[in-house]
Amino acid sequence: MKSIVLFGAGSPLIQEYEETCRRLGASVAFGVNNYPSPAQASPALPVKEIPELSADDLTLPYLVPIFTPANRKHAVAHAESLGFREAATLVDPTTTMPGTMDLGPGCFINSGCVLGVASRFGRHTTINRASTIGHHNDLGDFVSIGPGCVTCGNVTIGEGSMIGAGSVILPGVTIGEGCQIGAGSVVGKDLAAHMRLIQNRRDHVTSLKP
Repeated sequence: MKSIVLFGAGSPLIQEYEETCRRLGASVAFGVNNYPSPAQASPALPVKEIPELSADDLTLPYLVPIFTPANRKHAVAHAESLGFREAATLVDPTTTMPGTMDLGPGCFINSGCVLGVASRFGRHTTINRASTIGHHNDLGDFVSIGPGCVTCGNVTIGEGSMIGAGSVILPGVTIGEGCQIGAGSVVGKDLAAHMRLIQNRRDHVTSLKP
């Protein structure tokens, strides 16, 4: 694998990407601080500001280590506007992968995940630690799956949706684009686009908001 660039050095998730690269024996060339905030990269990783990027830098493959889908999409557009063209794909070596799956460019699969057969992952999708993705899932572009989530078989998740940590999506459920699922939720029925599902375990209240 070529050295990669991590575009979004202000995100705490950047060190998760660094660790996956370390386990893979892959090289991270540098991080890019694309937003005026303190860099969250490890002390060993060089960080460049936008004006410091060279023409050679723009030929390297890049990844955007930002969890929130809208922010990640904005950063991808920013990177491409600067001249980055090749999005890398990064899968932690501790993840269990089947032989039949489709990973789009820009995907990141963190450590300890289990991926089911015949699933499709859209562009710049992020699957965080210890999640299980069932068979025949279809995840749209810029989907974010939090740590410890489980999606059962034949689940569809629309573009830009975010699934909170520890959530469970039951078999055959379709979640529309731009949805937000709160941590620890159990989703047993389809959700229309741009819905927000919050489950309060203390009083068992479920709030579904556009």
